[in-house]
Amino acid sequence: MIPDALAPDASSILPDAAADNWVDRYAPAALRPWLKLGRFDRPAGIWLLMLPGWQGIALADASAGRAPNFWHLLLFAIGAAAMRAAGCAYNDIVDRDIDAKVARTAGRPVASGAIGVRQAWLYVAGLCLVGLLVLVQLPLPAIVLGGLSLALVAAYPFMKRITWWPQAWLGLTFNWGALMGYAAGHGGLALPGVLLYASGFFWTLGYDTLYAVQDLEDDALAGVKSSARRLGSKVRLGVGVFYAASAVLALAAGVVADLSNLFLVLVLAFAAHLALQVKAFKPGDGALALKLFRSNRDAGLYLFAALALGAWQG
Repeated sequence: MIPDALAPDASSILPDAAADNWVDRYAPAALRPWLKLGRFDRPAGIWLLMLPGWQGIALADASAGRAPNFWHLLLFAIGAAAMRAAGCAYNDIVDRDIDAKVARTAGRPVASGAIGVRQAWLYVAGLCLVGLLVLVQLPLPAIVLGGLSLALVAAYPFMKRITWWPQAWLGLTFNWGALMGYAAGHGGLALPGVLLYASGFFWTLGYDTLYAVQDLEDDALAGVKSSARRLGSKVRLGVGVFYAASAVLALAAGVVADLSNLFLVLVLAFAAHLALQVKAFKPGDGALALKLFRSNRDAGLYLFAALALGAWQG
């Protein structure tokens, strides 16, 4: 137990962070704004950026009859943590005026003035350097793909201003690691890796639409576009369609890669988890939408396990 004198002030905890998150409970006060700038108080995003890469690694290695390459898994874990933090900080710099108008984001370090724009840019640069050091440890095809991803990352914060589907752009961006992970293990791209990327695209489109449900009213007031606003009363149906497409494409990736029957059994856990999210969803319940969004870490782990164990022929 933490003494009351050391416990975090509830008012300092950002709305979409868990009340018991490690940053507010344990990190020194001087470091908290920096950790929050990188969203380290909300680790779900690290998982959701890392898991497509892990899945790509698992798919490539399983199709060759071997276990996932541990070194590649470790590199993708470090790279995901660094680049997710860099991306969040970059997003906060670009969106600082919009964030200040939205209740859920008004307390973010840049929007609130806790960290200056110049300081935030230096933070982004440092994290990108870490990401570059990780990237150059990978095989050349993965390095090339990593470089190509920068255009997607740079454009993402502006999508909410020009399209109703910024969540689709996030799907293209967040799942690029699936292509990189597959290329790292396979030596290049092939149809199974592309199918896995497409599966991840629809998975992200679904879970980030759920995430956007939290901000429906504030987004409308701020003029911010989202798939949740565009779908309106059909959000549940839309998420269901996106998740169904994700499950079918994940299955196709494993079948084309000729994975074992064990994959066919375990991929059902991924599909079932997505189906249960759709069943549980209640329109207008932002707290539940956030809970369902966070549960996608488990969904991604189920698919990773299915792909990794697909190498086992019994």
